[in-house]
Amino acid sequence: MKIKFTKKILERYSRQIVLKDVGISGQKEIYNSKILIVGVGGLGCPVADYLTRAGVGLLGIADHDKINLSNIHRQAVYSSDDVGKFKVDIIKKKLKKVNQSTKFKIFKTKVNNQNIENIIKNFDIIVDGSDNFKTKFLLNKFSLKLKKILIVGAISKFDGHIFSFDFKNKKTPCLKCFYQTDPSDEVLNCETEGIIGPLAGVIGNIQSIQVLKNILKIKDDLNGKILIMNFKSLNFRKVTFNKKKNCICSS
Repeated sequence: MKIKFTKKILERYSRQIVLKDVGISGQKEIYNSKILIVGVGGLGCPVADYLTRAGVGLLGIADHDKINLSNIHRQAVYSSDDVGKFKVDIIKKKLKKVNQSTKFKIFKTKVNNQNIENIIKNFDIIVDGSDNFKTKFLLNKFSLKLKKILIVGAISKFDGHIFSFDFKNKKTPCLKCFYQTDPSDEVLNCETEGIIGPLAGVIGNIQSIQVLKNILKIKDDLNGKILIMNFKSLNFRKVTFNKKKNCICSS
């Protein structure tokens, strides 16, 4: 895709272009990027919002859910008027008003073994905004297979986790290497475990920064690591983990 840097375009992205890590060439890279977000709830909303504002050229959005009232306190793109409507329809409608240059490709479906490869194959970077480990491991498996970059987020209570995987690098471990056993989805169940609303925005925005860093080829110190954040104690730490023997990424 080509973008003509008119005076209006330059003004829109001026605070970003002035960064030495971005510039005009970096802004072109952002515009030429193709990013897929799977799940536009608490995590996916801020990712979609800020990547649209950053000028990503093609944003894929996959989600089959409708908005309910309990979503509103942490899913900042939606309002009470949107309850009962499909998330992908509302987020596309609202973000088109933010930046008409961004193109959207909507997948109003639940990602599964049968459709996932066809959905993710044409995107450069995959962002996990899901709320269950089954989907996260599915994205991990097929991002690895297709050698994609995968940014994973998880939130519960006051806690947030972020992983970053560049599967073009054969030395990169995968999500299965970190979890020795499959964790229960109850860990991520906001209905039973609860969640402080702004946490979703913080973690989602860090995921969007990770996406932009990868587009701009800024060194990613999180690749193959987990960033663990507890916002009750304000304790943040990065943990390195290695490839596990007999894991799907070791074959």
